[in-house]
Amino acid sequence: MSIVSVRYRFRQRFHASASDAYRWCTDYRPSDGRIFSTKRRRTVRRIAEDAVVLTDTTIQDGRARSIRRLVRMDPERFSWTNTHLDGPFRHSQFWYRVVRDGPRSSHLEFEGLHLEEGPARPSAAHRSRRQREILAQDASEWRDYLAPALEADLKSDRSSR
Repeated sequence: MSIVSVRYRFRQRFHASASDAYRWCTDYRPSDGRIFSTKRRRTVRRIAEDAVVLTDTTIQDGRARSIRRLVRMDPERFSWTNTHLDGPFRHSQFWYRVVRDGPRSSHLEFEGLHLEEGPARPSAAHRSRRQREILAQDASEWRDYLAPALEADLKSDRSSR
């Protein structure tokens, strides 16, 4: 076995201003675990003004699995990085940037560098298949869970004013 590196990227449109979308995406809270496809418990430890360590715990096959991530934020650029500190995808890194499209619309630009154990000499077909699988999974998480939660939260914030 060796470490296989898989790069992929996608965009996700938001019906929200870039500043609101960025603020929502980087406002980490223990209750965040409810919005993912796989429910999780989350702890958030702020280690600097622009850095947090997230620990997400999920239950798989009756066992708790925790993964820690270091998140570094750059509010001036509406961007952040997420680096896995442990777990099965240790050292994987993900880059996020919210881009303004209009006064009430924006999109997320996502790029992933996913590292995982794989065959010692992965074929091009293996890499391509894994890239499609991982891309589909991450893009659907944003499309089906995170973007709708962002828009619903921001809509309820506006209506409560």
